Amino acid sequence: MADIISILFVGDIVGSPGLAITETVLPSLIKKHNADFVIANGENSHEGHGINEAIIKNLHSLGVHVVTGGDHSFDKWKVFNYMRENNTILRPFNYPKGNAGYGFGVYDIPGTKHKIGILNIQGRTFMRPIDDPFSSADWALSKIAEETNIIFVDMHAEATAEKVSMAWNIDGKASVLIGTHTHIPTGDARIFPQGLGYLTDAGMTGSFSGSLGMDKKVAIKRFVTGVHQKYQPSNGDNHLCGALAKVDAETGKCVHIEPVIYPEFNSSTL
Repeated sequence: MADIISILFVGDIVGSPGLAITETVLPSLIKKHNADFVIANGENSHEGHGINEAIIKNLHSLGVHVVTGGDHSFDKWKVFNYMRENNTILRPFNYPKGNAGYGFGVYDIPGTKHKIGILNIQGRTFMRPIDDPFSSADWALSKIAEETNIIFVDMHAEATAEKVSMAWNIDGKASVLIGTHTHIPTGDARIFPQGLGYLTDAGMTGSFSGSLGMDKKVAIKRFVTGVHQKYQPSNGDNHLCGALAKVDAETGKCVHIEPVIYPEFNSSTL
């Protein structure tokens, strides 16, 4: 019987509310899903944008093996030296050369004989005009495949079409692609023809009492006035959003993928 590797992913952790619910429920979710490897996107974990060394170490203590990033990975410059020295904190691979940190890595899966490759990539549609994510992903995946066929991709992107197009591009080259950045969980978990597990966006981990984890009054004012206002994280109605994927260790193909949301959203007042 083939070994099945269970991968638990935690969507964008936003500020102290996101960290608080992660601390509260993640250990139980790891146990519930018998997760072999845990990944969390932490680019918004410090005050709603950026990350720091203390948060990274705290996430590791909770069971997170690798922390991924996105367009806010470089917002807190004090973390740069830590990013240069530790490959368990990733940032999008397709930022130009010379930036701090690693864009991908290969890691031992604890308690098994297997390794997992993690690639962090960022889209360009409606975002910064950085290097091409498609050619970057192709190159990185070819390097990772030299060491393992279990490969997880966090694609941090705004446009759903770009994420889906990337999925078709790497189907058969990676095991799982989970989208991040929009902070809204999607319900389209599926497995592509050549075995890629896919979810357009895992959603965010944090307060849903505001707008994408930020204070709703400030968000509304920005839209009404058209003038920049400084965001502050909202508080209350905290949820952890993410995904669970199971991968056949021999083939590298995904055999199961589903969203993970805790607690579930209230969809009825009856």
